[in-house]
Amino acid sequence: MGKKSDEELYEIKASILQALAHPIRLKVVEYLSRDQKCVCDIAEAVGAERSNVSRHISILLKADLLTSSKKGLNIFYKLKMPCVLKFLSCAEEVI
Repeated sequence: MGKKSDEELYEIKASILQALAHPIRLKVVEYLSRDQKCVCDIAEAVGAERSNVSRHISILLKADLLTSSKKGLNIFYKLKMPCVLKFLSCAEEVI
């Protein structure tokens, strides 16, 4: 894959920000900063139904913020872009 144009980079950045633009997804990202987890653990930690969390995880996967790996019958999710936590921390400082 060749070098991306400026316009492509802006599109990718915008998709990442859109993927983060929901409280549950922000909770998921911060929760996964500690370790990889399955949907059942994530749902419990963020206080949402599994089906709802699965939809949010799908959005985060599509934006390339998470990775997944299957272990037995479970799928585990891991934060692929930990640098996004710096952005969230910066936003929290401003707030």
